[in-house]
This record gives sequence, structure tokens and C-alpha cells, in this order.
Amino acid sequence: MANKSYNVGVIGYGWAATAHIDAINTTNQGTVRAVYSSRSLDPVELKVAHGSDITPYQNVDDMLADPSIDTVSITSYPNQHKDQAIAAARAGKNLIIEKPLALSLEDCYAIQRAVNEAGVKACVCFEVRFISQFQSTKQIIDEGLLGDLHYGEIDYYHGIGPWYGQYRWNTTKENGGSSLLSAGCHSLDALLLCMGSDVISVSSMGTQSSHHVFAKYEYATTTVSLVNFASGKVGKVASVIDCFQPYYFHTHLIGSEGSLLDNKLYSNKLHMRDKKWAELPMAMADSGDVADHPYQAQFQAFFNALDKGEEMPLASLNEAIKSFEVIFAADLSAAENRPVTIEEIKSAG
Repeated sequence: MANKSYNVGVIGYGWAATAHIDAINTTNQGTVRAVYSSRSLDPVELKVAHGSDITPYQNVDDMLADPSIDTVSITSYPNQHKDQAIAAARAGKNLIIEKPLALSLEDCYAIQRAVNEAGVKACVCFEVRFISQFQSTKQIIDEGLLGDLHYGEIDYYHGIGPWYGQYRWNTTKENGGSSLLSAGCHSLDALLLCMGSDVISVSSMGTQSSHHVFAKYEYATTTVSLVNFASGKVGKVASVIDCFQPYYFHTHLIGSEGSLLDNKLYSNKLHMRDKKWAELPMAMADSGDVADHPYQAQFQAFFNALDKGEEMPLASLNEAIKSFEVIFAADLSAAENRPVTIEEIKSAG
């Protein structure tokens, strides 16, 4: 069966949007045909920049009313995601939603309800699941080279200061939300990918750099979360967006037959003679630049699933909701200085 084609409208035209457009246009099925922005955009300049005929809109409802648009990519400010996602779902559009999905679990659930009621499909941009590093890591786990995992730590280190595009709105609680919501959600989501999503509870604490650049943040810029799984596994996630160092996505997984440290493997199953790491040729998650994110692989998987009328693998809305439940539990734990169960957070949401 030949691939279908999907005409995509993009909500928002900022840094993330440009990466989404170029990634969508390099898939086999997707073409960006419309962009909503509060700014006036020139269709000629859009075509020169991205290679497709793109109709600019300054009214989002007008773009959603366009019957030729069947999929919408939301790259706007986080506090706009809920209303825009619900409106797009009700307009019958499939959805690609940039992280964070929303800034409260209640809003995440509202998006989920709207998507389910409309019968459309949706994915969330946890694109790290599609990078070589975690595709390879998951394969290593599934093939048993680490044995039974019992401990994992995946940490996000990325100083988001004024030299970085999202700083101007990321510093606010209204749009940044928390260290985990604004950026470290990728590391927590990767931990669940590797360890499982059967989380019982989380215990978190937060702190903040005294440097004047990071003092502008309205929330704790460093958080550490301990995650308890129903399977008996434990994990740790640090989300550090107030550091001065190169971007680093620290990964350390410990199992009954071996360990994995970033791109280095040790496994009894490989009968290694010396206690030395074997270095693996992975493409690492080592950049915060959206141009380096594996969006194309994720969007290709989304369109392939749309062709089949199925939920996409790894980053469907329903799968992403599990990660956001843990994220909001972690933020509540840090705020109230106590462990928070997932059942409690789901009841509150």
C-alpha cells in the first residue's frame, strides 16, 4: 500500500517550529502547508526557507478551519498548548505537541480527553527516545546484555541562560513551569523508557544557583528525584538547568549481568576478559539545539502509524502522559518536601 500524504499546519513560528517544519518536510508523507503566527509572515520567504508552499495565518481558528490541513504541530508557548491542542483535536486534526505537553496534569488530561473524544491521533515530542543512543540502549536492555535492571540514573545538565533561545520565557513559572517541565523531562522520560513506567512514588528536592543569570528563574532550577518502581527497581533523575558546562545527558544503568555508562558497555554475557568498558558507536544526546534533535525519526514514525491507523510507538500521547504523571508528582514532592505517589497525583489531576 502506498504511503498517504499529510498536510501539516504549524502553530507558532519560533526556534522549535523551524526544526519541526524541516523535519516534517523530510519525512516520506508530511508536508508543511500552513503556519500560524501572531507576526505577519511572507509566504515567499517561508518557501525559500523551508522548500514548500506555506500559507501564513494570523488567526489560529482560520488555519484550523482549513479542510486541507489534517495534522497540526504545536510549537507555541507552553501555557498555550492546552487550548490550542483541544481546538485542533475538535477540528479533527492529528497532533504533534512540543514538550511540555501542558503545565498542569489537569490540562494534560484535558488534552487527552479531547483527543480521545475526537478520534484523532497525537504524539508528544519526547524525541530523545528516537536518538541512536537510546534506540541502542533499549536494544541492549531488551537483548539481556545487562540482565535484570535494578538501578538507573539519567540526568540532564544544560545551562539555560540568556545565550539560549528559550531563556526569556523559560525563567517564568507561567511558561517554564519547573526544571523538569522545561527541560529535564527528557531525562525522566528516558529513565522510564529504560526502567519501565510502573512507578509507585517519587521523592524530590530542589535548589538553585546563586549566579545572577539563574537567579531570575521563578522556580528551583536544579531538582533531584528518586523514583520507586512497582518492579522493585529504583532510579534517580537530576534536572540541572543552572550549570556552566557543556550539555550532558548522563546515563548509568546497572543490571544483574552488566552496566551501561553513556556510550560504554560492560556485560558478563559478552565474556569480557578484562574489567574494561567497551565503547559503542552511538550518536549521543549531546546538544540542546533543536536543529540537532531527532525530530525527523519521530515524525516519520508518527506518519507511519497514521498510515496504519495505529498509536505510534514510544511517544504517543497516552505513553507520554505516564511520564508527565511522574513529573508532576516529582514537582509536588519537591514543593511539599515529602514522597508523592502516582495514585495521589492521578486522583488530584
